[in-house]
Amino acid sequence: MCKPKLLAIGLTVLLAALGLARMCPVTSASAQAPMDMGGDDGIPSYHAYGLKPPIPATLDPKQFPDALNRNVYGMAGKIKSALYQQPCYCYCDRHSGHKSLLDCFATTHGSECDICQKEAVLAYRETLKGKSPAAIRAAIIRGDWKSVDLQPYMK
Repeated sequence: MCKPKLLAIGLTVLLAALGLARMCPVTSASAQAPMDMGGDDGIPSYHAYGLKPPIPATLDPKQFPDALNRNVYGMAGKIKSALYQQPCYCYCDRHSGHKSLLDCFATTHGSECDICQKEAVLAYRETLKGKSPAAIRAAIIRGDWKSVDLQPYMK
């Protein structure tokens, strides 16, 4: 067989293999692998799975001089697993490298951003109502955090 024909056959086999690899179903091992979600569709980064120990610490609410941040950081500390599974619409994944809303409260970023604060208050309220992290995420993506009033937490 001549070289061009062999090259064409080899290229055809390679392209077919690549096409099959893309169509293969996910195996159970890869389905259990942790994945960060978000990104290309406009949804900021979040974790699509539950938080496993060691659990990252949120900052101590007592370090903040104002009531709003003491209250919001206090709430965040109680729902770390839920926050770990939430996107943050200040897009701190793009400008600060955060992977979820929890990262905002593991740093001082959450004290400076009303979007993070509103999302955390919403997540806390919804957690108290028994909502799952996935249901809370749907509410955040829907924009329900925009109507959260932070005024009651400033006292």
